[in-house]
Amino acid sequence: MSRTLPPLNALRAFEAAGRHQSFSRAAEELRVSHSSISRHVRGLEDRLGVQLFRDLSRGLVLTDDGAAYLAQVSPALDAIGIATEGLAETPEGTITVNSEPLFATKFLIQHLATFTGAHPEVNVRLEASRHLADVARYEADLAIRFVPPGARYPNSELLTNAMLYPFAAPGLLRTAKPSPRDLLSYPLLRDRSEGSWDRWFALAGGVAPAEVPAFTWRLSSVLSVEAAIAGQGVLLVSEEVVAGEVAAGRLLRVSDIGIREGGYHLVRGHGVLRRKAVRVFRDWLFEQTAAWRTPDENDQPKG
Repeated sequence: MSRTLPPLNALRAFEAAGRHQSFSRAAEELRVSHSSISRHVRGLEDRLGVQLFRDLSRGLVLTDDGAAYLAQVSPALDAIGIATEGLAETPEGTITVNSEPLFATKFLIQHLATFTGAHPEVNVRLEASRHLADVARYEADLAIRFVPPGARYPNSELLTNAMLYPFAAPGLLRTAKPSPRDLLSYPLLRDRSEGSWDRWFALAGGVAPAEVPAFTWRLSSVLSVEAAIAGQGVLLVSEEVVAGEVAAGRLLRVSDIGIREGGYHLVRGHGVLRRKAVRVFRDWLFEQTAAWRTPDENDQPKG
């Protein structure tokens, strides 16, 4: 039995416009004109005999028929894209990954050679920025961001939620395993929120809240790590981003007491996993971070 199928270009135009709720954003994604998107969508409406969009004062919105159709068409186009990419023997092309500076500098750069060695056909363009790239506008294919407890990004997956422990340069401390009170005699550096050390001391015990020093200035996360390596203080940081420094002997974990405060998440643009190169990079990244990911992210302390 033959299938009743509208033109593929009309489906692509409708699916992009429905996802973005905008003809202009759809035109930007598909690299065609606004009028081309409008023409394809109107032609599809005529062919189907239903109205797919309504123009309201607040902008373009899907009708009930349009929303129901989009729910079926979008995964179907995803499946076609994945099947087509799957025919390629090797992934190839350029992918853009936007990451917070600390994770980019101390984790991705440390591991990226293993990916490029296994997939020389894929060019990874790594950007380090505190500004979240707009993956919806394809400023990046993937973005890596630290997400505080309880917060969420749409289209994101947990990468790491490693524990935060105190770390210091080997020559800084007078004892290998100092007590919590001992740590008060050193400058305390931090990567995360204002209250990270307060939470750590509350769990560790032996130090009254009023004794924890007030923090009036904080180095950037990357500089905090470098300051700790230079012996300028004890750093409270998640263990995955300093694993390379520990392995090289530049930092030591000085306590077995740790806390958890959120974690790094992978944010992806809609449909980017249709590209084989992006899927391969995503799978590789999840393999690299598996040791520091707890599926049940309950942000509970560990002591």
